Amino acid sequence: MPIAAAIQMTSTAVVRENLDAAEALLREAARQGAVLAALPENFALMGLKEEDKLAAAEADGRGPIQEWLSATARALNLWIVGGTIPIALPGEKRVAAANLVIDAQGERRARYDKIHLFDVDIPNRAERYRESATIAPGHTPVVVDTPIGRLGLAVCYDVRFPELFRILSAEGAQILSVPSAFTVPTGEAHWHVLMRARAIENLCFLLAPAQSGTHANGRATFGHSLIVDPWGHELAMRAQGPGVVLAEIDLSLSRDARTRFPALAHRRL
Repeated sequence: MPIAAAIQMTSTAVVRENLDAAEALLREAARQGAVLAALPENFALMGLKEEDKLAAAEADGRGPIQEWLSATARALNLWIVGGTIPIALPGEKRVAAANLVIDAQGERRARYDKIHLFDVDIPNRAERYRESATIAPGHTPVVVDTPIGRLGLAVCYDVRFPELFRILSAEGAQILSVPSAFTVPTGEAHWHVLMRARAIENLCFLLAPAQSGTHANGRATFGHSLIVDPWGHELAMRAQGPGVVLAEIDLSLSRDARTRFPALAHRRL
């Protein structure tokens, strides 16, 4: 059975540092037999301020981060789900938070732009986020065929919108990928239950690579990278610090669950 990996990072404000750190973790994932590895949201840059992503934005299809993704996938013979990177949008001052899927030959197979943006005041904390100030929302759900199965793409805050995941499952997703950079308060309250719920509702595997720890901008992220099976069991989890979690993706578990417990076929609305 194919092995998938979720990569946990503590990304910095220096792109080169992050790419070197990600390469070492991807190399470890490949060494342990992974055929696909997913990086967390903002893996290449956790800027000192939100506007830093505008300066680091790349044109679609070219730029140092995209070139690195292709070269690394090719060198490691590994499919990579590329967290998010800032991609410039024609006629738009803001960027897309683009999640790129790169195959083992270094070719891009899919791009998903984060749809739901984190414009939130954290309850009981002096934390305020306005992603829409620098990120333009995407509009299109994306599912892509990979060696571990048909993969539905989402990013972080998307996990709070189950209707997106219903679309992904209706389009044939067998595995869901949710690269994230959850805050500590929201992670403590909701991370595990949300990730398990999306897997359970859709009878899918779920990969949730995460940012972890305190970053150079002072933001603290929750970590707890997960791989969840279609019945909601946590197959692998890393609480804190950079590292790799791995699990076998046995699609017969999903097929069996959907046959024995055909909730998806019972939908009325």
